[in-house]
Amino acid sequence: MKKRDKLGLIHKYYPNAVTSIDGINTLIDFVEENLDLEPAQIMFADSICSDDVNSIQYPARAQEFLGPFKLGGLDGFPFTGLTGMAAFASHVPDDGAVFVYYGPHIGVSAEGVLGEIHRHGQQITSSCCGAAKGALNKLKNNAITEGDVKDIDYQMNTLEQILFRQKDRILKSDIPLYEATEVIYEAIDERIQELVAQTKYNCKYIILLGTIHINSDSDIGSFTAVKRFDVIDIALGHRQNYLAQRYFA
Repeated sequence: MKKRDKLGLIHKYYPNAVTSIDGINTLIDFVEENLDLEPAQIMFADSICSDDVNSIQYPARAQEFLGPFKLGGLDGFPFTGLTGMAAFASHVPDDGAVFVYYGPHIGVSAEGVLGEIHRHGQQITSSCCGAAKGALNKLKNNAITEGDVKDIDYQMNTLEQILFRQKDRILKSDIPLYEATEVIYEAIDERIQELVAQTKYNCKYIILLGTIHINSDSDIGSFTAVKRFDVIDIALGHRQNYLAQRYFA
């Protein structure tokens, strides 16, 4: 399948999505041209789902950065919290920057089915994100109790609570899984902003790339639909929103 056909498949749901490879290339070009930094000066963290498909479909060029430090658990929520963010921040070169790529993921199969992909070596599709779909099914069946978070399944229960708080919005939407993913993105983005605000960084910049991360079949690859692209100049205390400049479109 040609690149334009792959993008056509994804653009049915996410019109601004680019391939993950193009996304990383764009980010590297940006830091070199706009921040005058090399990838080896960038400490990279991701807060994306621990699903193995995200490791399998990880762009090779991301290895030019330092890291990645893993902040995320099920569906990308930054479960490592303040301790994880502080540890990550302490690893960055003094004259460099931190880069955080974050957001939930969702599948789009070759047949155009949202929430499913064909994984390597399998004949039938499987869920992506399985945790989000599981939480959504419980929401539909009124099987989530407010405040019910148990240690033995803490991450899944947290996702359930995130959806429960937006129950009407999700269930009244045309595509509940799409809307649930948007709700989870908003919760992740809010938490990332909280973690950044409460963490000390001994470097020049903080780069925040908030996205919906999109997986497809093993022969199609992954994509990213960027929802936030901010750069914080730590010395000046200034935050610049670069999303409107269409770097990832």
